[in-house]
Amino acid sequence: MSATPIRTRPLKLQINGRAHGPVDVPEDMMLVDVLHEYLGLTGTRFGCGQGVCRACTVIVDGADGPREVRSCITGAHWFDGKRIRTVEGHAKWDDSGKIVELSPVQQAFLDHFSFQCGYCTPGFVNAATVLLEKLAKSPVAADDVEATITEALNPHLCRCTGYVRYYQAVKDLVLKTPGLVREKAP
Repeated sequence: MSATPIRTRPLKLQINGRAHGPVDVPEDMMLVDVLHEYLGLTGTRFGCGQGVCRACTVIVDGADGPREVRSCITGAHWFDGKRIRTVEGHAKWDDSGKIVELSPVQQAFLDHFSFQCGYCTPGFVNAATVLLEKLAKSPVAADDVEATITEALNPHLCRCTGYVRYYQAVKDLVLKTPGLVREKAP
């Protein structure tokens, strides 16, 4: 009895501003596995494997703006040619590979001690980043800040129950970042 060969196809990705590929990847492989096994980008977490916890969330940048995509349930080939950001792409690095500055979201989470085990943190970082970028284009009314944050972060699960600190960090960041909040609804 002979084994059935694994079918592969070339895949090209733009991740954190760098081109990757083409690399032959199994047709049924999920993006989270490509990030870990082929590219050494292990910050994106494999949590539930069903797209429920959202620890695997990456950002896909498109013409209509950034959006969150769950990489554990989305085949890698769906991302072919797309621009993707992972949690590794948010901080600023120097030429030696040392982090020299965290993103505002990462710094806010650190300042608020927003995480315990940190497993869910990459998904929360990406969700908050997408939210801030959307608010920069379409500010939210001051009265709607909390509801907007809840809507953005609510799908993400934290098993250590760090929600309050994540939400507070994002709220503080939204309120102190010029241009994200307008005083009254239009």
